[in-house]
Amino acid sequence: MRKIVIAGNWKMFKTQVESKEFLQGFLPTLEDTPSNREVVLCVPFTDLSILSNSLHGSRIQLGAQNIHWEKSGAYTGEISGAMLQEIGIRYVIVGHSERRQYFGETDETVNLRLKAAQNYGLTPILCVGETKQQRDAGETESLITTQVKTALVGVDQNNLVIAYEPIWAIGTGDTCEAKEANRVIGLIRSLLTNSNVSIQYGGSVKPDNVDEIMAQPEIDGALVGGASLEPASFARIVNYKVN
Repeated sequence: MRKIVIAGNWKMFKTQVESKEFLQGFLPTLEDTPSNREVVLCVPFTDLSILSNSLHGSRIQLGAQNIHWEKSGAYTGEISGAMLQEIGIRYVIVGHSERRQYFGETDETVNLRLKAAQNYGLTPILCVGETKQQRDAGETESLITTQVKTALVGVDQNNLVIAYEPIWAIGTGDTCEAKEANRVIGLIRSLLTNSNVSIQYGGSVKPDNVDEIMAQPEIDGALVGGASLEPASFARIVNYKVN
């Protein structure tokens, strides 16, 4: 059975003080959240330990934003699975478009990071998606197919979440139409050997469009950027309404 996973990606926002302030406003909003919705916060590395200590017994699972494929070594600025496992991290984002765009991430290194996450019992959230130029050129389907197939070589699909994030919709306010997101996510599912993998939509998810997005039959959750930074905004997304 497919799990609903609503994850906030804080990117490079929030100090430790700010993250604790967020929890004070956000935790009370989860009292009536349906039990079948997994709530995840993927936060900067400096916030992980303090939030891990603050979230025991809560509804929130904690996620990191990156993981290296080696268990240790001379990889300045990277973080290992053992380091994340030690502080109780459950999820990790892998292959986000910003990592691909700014830090040279490739489908091959994404594959290595996915396997490293699973080796340490973490659930990776694999991000895939096309640019506006690629979409306009009619390359969406071929690109997504290549990203998914290359990334998932040797990866256990029983411990995996995928996020479809059209790059042209991330942080732009230009959300992919819900039915189109549903179509592409259906394509992604058709490429999998496990049809029960949870597949999220990400890209300018907001309180005013989440109900329509989550009403789509192929969409199992959301990976939320800017709208996850404010407790009230993210609470409305987590507590989306089913018609």
